[in-house]
Amino acid sequence: MSRISSALRRALLAPAMVMAMAAGLPAHAAEPLPPPQGDVLLTVTGQIGRSNTGTGEARFDRAMLEQLGMTEVVTSTPWHPKVMRFEGVLLRVLLSTVQARGRNLLASAHNDYTARLPVQDAERYDVILALRADGHDLTLRDMGPVFIIYPYDSDRTLKADGIYARSVWQLRRLEVR
Repeated sequence: MSRISSALRRALLAPAMVMAMAAGLPAHAAEPLPPPQGDVLLTVTGQIGRSNTGTGEARFDRAMLEQLGMTEVVTSTPWHPKVMRFEGVLLRVLLSTVQARGRNLLASAHNDYTARLPVQDAERYDVILALRADGHDLTLRDMGPVFIIYPYDSDRTLKADGIYARSVWQLRRLEVR
């Protein structure tokens, strides 16, 4: 039931958000993001309109990310021996939530690996911030707790080294530029 009501809520809110953005108004202007209650998994910085800190950052714990709505991508990857079922938040939903205004993202991992992603990727493909793989929460030991996953099997152009390099695992930070 919660999945249906969550989907219905998003469907009802989507037109209002589009109208607000078209009018040049922030979609959630009066509503700040709630502070994380658990361990922070992801911090979003840069050109964003919504935050939950005094420093303009948006920090998310697992529950906050899951509440944005989970979706599934079933795909092969170059890092796994079999087709995997990933569950996570659509990147475009996260970017909308923080009112991202940039054209590019700088994704940073726990080991300081960085990759640049065009925001257009999130609009064009169902790129997710995976929190689970094959039904198990991702941890630092298995490329988590957040892993950028493209739907590689949905479009042959996604099976390319340049796209794989954007698939940051152990993601800890996104900077909107």
